[in-house]
Amino acid sequence: MAYKNKTIFNPKTQTAIAFLQTTKDTGGQLLEMEHTYNGHSKEPAPHYHPNQEEDFTVLSGELSVRIDGHVRVLKQGEQIHIPKNTVHSMWNNSPENTVVNWKVRPAMETEYFLETAAGLANDGKTNGSGMPRLLQVALLVSKFKNVFRLAKPSFPVQLVLFGILTPFAYLAGYRPTYKKYLD
Repeated sequence: MAYKNKTIFNPKTQTAIAFLQTTKDTGGQLLEMEHTYNGHSKEPAPHYHPNQEEDFTVLSGELSVRIDGHVRVLKQGEQIHIPKNTVHSMWNNSPENTVVNWKVRPAMETEYFLETAAGLANDGKTNGSGMPRLLQVALLVSKFKNVFRLAKPSFPVQLVLFGILTPFAYLAGYRPTYKKYLD
């Protein structure tokens, strides 16, 4: 479970997240984090948040941001607001570390999604880009569809495809979350 000053690290994406304010701290209104991207971190899969907006402020370094297919680079002191349902991805393309203040409103279950993704990567249960195996993705998409959605394939296609795969994922021993990642 996320708590103030807890830090998680994803070795595949080369990013660390320190929780500054959690769902519990803010009554679910805000999740605030300090996100550190190591130099030349990997670009995550394009995604969007159907019920949340995000605000990012670059504290040091520079952040590459892809929004609806266009890339821009933010430098120290610059900010960006990502409205809900906006396809985006962020990474550090520079050799130096980048530190970003990241706010998500409302918090919802985002911290559990982030902890699960980092836990899977730390346990070697993702590919080199940090993407879990297909059966695991099926359960994650179902569990966290209100806070995180992949940009492709379309969400209705994901619902059908992952709905079909869900029973097989459970039979194979996968779960949407794992207690050990949320402790």
